Amino acid sequence: MSISKTEFARRRKNLIALMEPNSIAIIPSALEQMRSRDTEHPFRQDSDFYYLSGFTEPEAVIVLTPGRRHGQFMMFCRERDPGMELWHGFRAGPEGVCEKFAADDAFPIGDIDDILPGLIEGRDRVYYSMGRSTQFDRQIMDWVNSIRSKESSGAVPPGEFTDLNHMVHDLRLVKSAAEQRLLRRAGEITARGHSRAMRFCRPGQNEYQLEAELTHEFASSGARHLAYPSIVGSGANACTLHYLDNNCVMRDGDLVLIDAGCELEYYASDVSRTFPVNGRFSREQRALYEVVLQAQLAAIAQIKPGNHWNQPHNASVRVITEGLLELGLLRGKVDKLIEREAYREFYMHRVGHWLGLDVHDVGDYRVAGEWRQLEAGMVMTVEPGIYVSPQNSKVARKWRGIGIRVEDDVLVTPGGCEILSAAVPKTVEDIEALMAG
Repeated sequence: MSISKTEFARRRKNLIALMEPNSIAIIPSALEQMRSRDTEHPFRQDSDFYYLSGFTEPEAVIVLTPGRRHGQFMMFCRERDPGMELWHGFRAGPEGVCEKFAADDAFPIGDIDDILPGLIEGRDRVYYSMGRSTQFDRQIMDWVNSIRSKESSGAVPPGEFTDLNHMVHDLRLVKSAAEQRLLRRAGEITARGHSRAMRFCRPGQNEYQLEAELTHEFASSGARHLAYPSIVGSGANACTLHYLDNNCVMRDGDLVLIDAGCELEYYASDVSRTFPVNGRFSREQRALYEVVLQAQLAAIAQIKPGNHWNQPHNASVRVITEGLLELGLLRGKVDKLIEREAYREFYMHRVGHWLGLDVHDVGDYRVAGEWRQLEAGMVMTVEPGIYVSPQNSKVARKWRGIGIRVEDDVLVTPGGCEILSAAVPKTVEDIEALMAG
């Protein structure tokens, strides 16, 4: 199910086709990050670097040079080192990078100061994403300044720098068939995790116990890593959008909101479900939940090629505003309430975001000042919510402290859309039936 070597090559070819003649693109890998004194976080490759190479080691740099006679794809990487590999694991080395990752040339990372300045010199344009790595930014400028210092001897500094982000991120926005398969599988695994959490949930348990059930199901199903830290917020904790403590005892009569997704072969899922700790929705919980669910269904109905990015959000806003008005949490006329964004007291975020190699994936939402049109192959989340603050004295006490979000991952298809996380229950009846069973 992994991305093939042929697809990585096609991605590089597509990027090179966008570059100007006599230019060079430079893409550094992610850096290893310290967790504490002498312990590192598990390494996760930079998404753009991975998208173009599939290479998952640190201390590496991709160099793309259109029209180079000896090959357009070069990489700098760590050399093989049996002693270091004994402690930290296998390294591909320059030979392995050429053999397994289809580089035309590969060099030891220790030689980059001797080789890369010569590749930059005389280029009309350098494509590089400045600002993502202070350390590498400094290294790039040191090379350029070194070239400039030799202008009197005939050295030619590069003409100008162009941000690479926009070009790569536009390519990443529309997913290939292989990417869609990975995202679909990630959605299926995440759905299993959420269903497991529903079955496991009981009053008196701790939020982190549900978190453990999610993590267990993800890893058991082949997705070892989380796409982001899981949110498990019960009671009023569900009203904190990015609640991460996950350390409260879940009480009988409360709802619990879970926002969690796995990462499979670098591709993310992102799913939210809200359900009653004791397995049965109260009248107020059910009333608000139905509003959120109908808002999500209305938003999903707007996802098809030709519609623009903001149409699903607008649909969710109207349903939520009408629902809050009907339940007495808002007062006034629907259109006026929408115009002055009265709903934002309860629904303060947008309905979704792009999804892919990053959970909040790359790609512009507007093009030339207009909302981007949806195209087949784009993947997005749809996640409306209602959050009634415990301190909101303007509403009846029975509503306070209820937080609800319903989120699915949705692929735009030629004829409409496909919900990638559809296997996890989301109607009141299906949730209660699963928890009862």
